[in-house]
Amino acid sequence: MNAEAPLPIHLPAFTLLDEPALAFAAGDPKAMHRHPLIGLSRFGAFDKDSFRRYVTELRVAYVGPRSGAAPVRDMRESLRDPQRNTDRNSYAQAFPGFEPLFGVDLLGADKQVHVAWPEELYDLGQGKTVADRVRAALHQALKRLDTMRDQFDVALVYFPDRWLPHLRTKEFDAHDELKALGAQLGIPTQVVNDKSLRFDNWGARSWRLAVALYAKSGGTPWKLAPIEGVPADTAYIGLAYAIRRSSDEAHYVTCCSQVFDMEGGGMQFIAFEANDAIANEAEARRNPFLSQADMRAVLTRSLRLYLEGHGGRVPRRLVIHKTTAFTDGELKGAQDATQSIPEVECVEIGSSSAWRGVWMVEAPGKAPKIEPARFPVPRGTMVMTSGSSALLWVAGNAPSAVGGRDYFQGGKSIPKPMVLRRHMGRGPFDLLASEAMALAKMDWNNDALYDPLPVTIMYSQRLSRTISNVPNLPGHSYPYRLFM
Repeated sequence: MNAEAPLPIHLPAFTLLDEPALAFAAGDPKAMHRHPLIGLSRFGAFDKDSFRRYVTELRVAYVGPRSGAAPVRDMRESLRDPQRNTDRNSYAQAFPGFEPLFGVDLLGADKQVHVAWPEELYDLGQGKTVADRVRAALHQALKRLDTMRDQFDVALVYFPDRWLPHLRTKEFDAHDELKALGAQLGIPTQVVNDKSLRFDNWGARSWRLAVALYAKSGGTPWKLAPIEGVPADTAYIGLAYAIRRSSDEAHYVTCCSQVFDMEGGGMQFIAFEANDAIANEAEARRNPFLSQADMRAVLTRSLRLYLEGHGGRVPRRLVIHKTTAFTDGELKGAQDATQSIPEVECVEIGSSSAWRGVWMVEAPGKAPKIEPARFPVPRGTMVMTSGSSALLWVAGNAPSAVGGRDYFQGGKSIPKPMVLRRHMGRGPFDLLASEAMALAKMDWNNDALYDPLPVTIMYSQRLSRTISNVPNLPGHSYPYRLFM
């Protein structure tokens, strides 16, 4: 008797989501493009008209050792001119120059504004350790800049490579110290190092630095274009956790990254310290969570910021992202805080999936043959794995963003999908996936097409890291541009 033949294995059907578009030049409904750099070049920044009314020229202050002033000035000056992009891919774009791009000139601040440090770390500030000296020097520099706040827009801080081994240790992170202090004083900062100065693709370097400087000075390079099916009054909140000790007890600080509306505007942070102590710190580090009361408190405070920015209007729909599972207590806390909101979605976003996928295509020839494609799974591929979870390829081939040619960001490895798990809500799953894809295009601190995760997660994780390294940061709300 022959053994029965094995049954074929069928994966669930996949869905291909459209590449989200971005909006430029507010007031022009046609000013949309999927490619952020082409959109900027063709239409200008989203707020280009309003920005020029209060910033006629963007002034950059320098902070760093004296020997770095000249090369940093030369790099800043290079942003004023068109630069060729030497990357050989379909995404790369020539840089048109700062003023043609944003409508304002880029200049150095007056000489008396700059802060010149000694050449050696041991000559900085005062203190027993190198960390103490660097911390003191940063504090003195930003306090001085604070007294001349009307004379510059962004502070460009140069850390030479020879200093780097002392600037990031287990006990100290100079970058996070700088960002935390700048946030408290309302001073946006841009850090550069020798790698930036030596980078030989001036076009790519110019894009990255120019977009970041514009955003940090208060500009809005682009926003999200409307997503079909998403209500206009939709708000997004991202949660990330840091743990710090208070006396003998360990406490959470949860960082709330807020994208106030579906356009991706109004990004604000809340640094919220939970009231309930952690019973099991090892378990909390593995799978952090908030109590019902703390979740209710942080969401209530977050929604209060939304109301303040939207004339007291309650959002019609709220989407909450975090990277770990929502506990029953967190879900109850979310329900308590959102009773007046008709639709609430609680979505876990995981980035460590073991899944991989290969895009198969029909090979040319007389006999039908299926073989792997030259490029990976398309960006926007979604595969449902259950009624409440799906795989989403945020990284992948993105031809629709670059005029139909193949383009895989990074060009290496097989991309892994994100895992989306819904713990609360009932809306169409493809909307949740489309929103995650779109929010991955809202990082103004680089020139890439997308980030590996939505900004709701990326931004809150960055602030969480800063707070864990600088525990004395007050628990206020902050614009994200101060932490970029």
